[in-house]
Amino acid sequence: MSQGSSQSARPADGVHRVVVIVDENSNPFELGCATEVFGLRRPEVGRDLYDFRLCSPEPGVLMRDGFFTLTGVAGLEAADTADTLIVPNRPDIEVPRRPAVLEAVQRAHARGARLVGFCSGAFTLAEAGVLDGRRATAHWQWADSFRARFPSVRLEPDVLFVDDGDILTAAGSAAALDLGLHVVRRDHGAEVANAVSRRLVFAAHRDGGQRQFVERPVPDRPDESLAPLLAWAQERLDAPLTVADLAARAAVSPATLHRRFRAQLGTTPLAWLTGERLALACRLIERGEPRMETVARRSGLGTAANLRALMHRETGISPSVYRQRFGPGASQTV
Repeated sequence: MSQGSSQSARPADGVHRVVVIVDENSNPFELGCATEVFGLRRPEVGRDLYDFRLCSPEPGVLMRDGFFTLTGVAGLEAADTADTLIVPNRPDIEVPRRPAVLEAVQRAHARGARLVGFCSGAFTLAEAGVLDGRRATAHWQWADSFRARFPSVRLEPDVLFVDDGDILTAAGSAAALDLGLHVVRRDHGAEVANAVSRRLVFAAHRDGGQRQFVERPVPDRPDESLAPLLAWAQERLDAPLTVADLAARAAVSPATLHRRFRAQLGTTPLAWLTGERLALACRLIERGEPRMETVARRSGLGTAANLRALMHRETGISPSVYRQRFGPGASQTV
């Protein structure tokens, strides 16, 4: 498996550079997630979103369980050019990371690069010392081990991902896609993130605060799919829909609806509805709607004050800043 370019200079067009460190026994799935989200050309949005590189401390890296050897990628020095550095993850969490890898992570953090850890990548970040006093998540299966080794990290083991500003961590393998799309949404807005998710045939938005899917007994009879109900609700986000309305549409009790949402989406009906309305509000702002009261009304969020509060809670910025960043005429680089 070969990566085309190993050049280390920042791209001339200023496109945000994402670099993935691949180390011995790294998981191919998370590497594939990073490549799918950040490494592909995006004709569906009319421009390339990122400059993407793989790098490794060795010329040839044996991937997990010896499935294949990765060759032809850049040397570890490429990590020093990253705007976003994705750190290596691997299943052997008790084996210390190479000092050269940890030093590359430390240098990236010191110069202000964004750091991302998928699954056991949180162990790499913690070993490098950049998570001390910070929020992070890791796979629920390794939560006790992580806490024992890194007590100074504020571990949140029951969420899909944690965005702590310049350091982001995803709980498990599939959550790498959730976090990757979250990063795209943060960098380029909801419209572009939706286009990328459609290309992936993956849910456009699962909030990071949703609970991880931990081991539970398999039900004797699986719940019916929520897809028809979700599609019905998405066409009526501007209406005063309530959880009771959703339950009535599905012809079940609110308690049963909650159980189905938890089982199938890992969230509650109200949280899902609020997330969909906020995503619609972001799209309306990106498409040029200047009046926040109109955005709030058309997205079902009610008032501009409620829109501002929810957007700040979920994105960390106000609607006006979001419009400057992602609205018509905004800069297309990050």
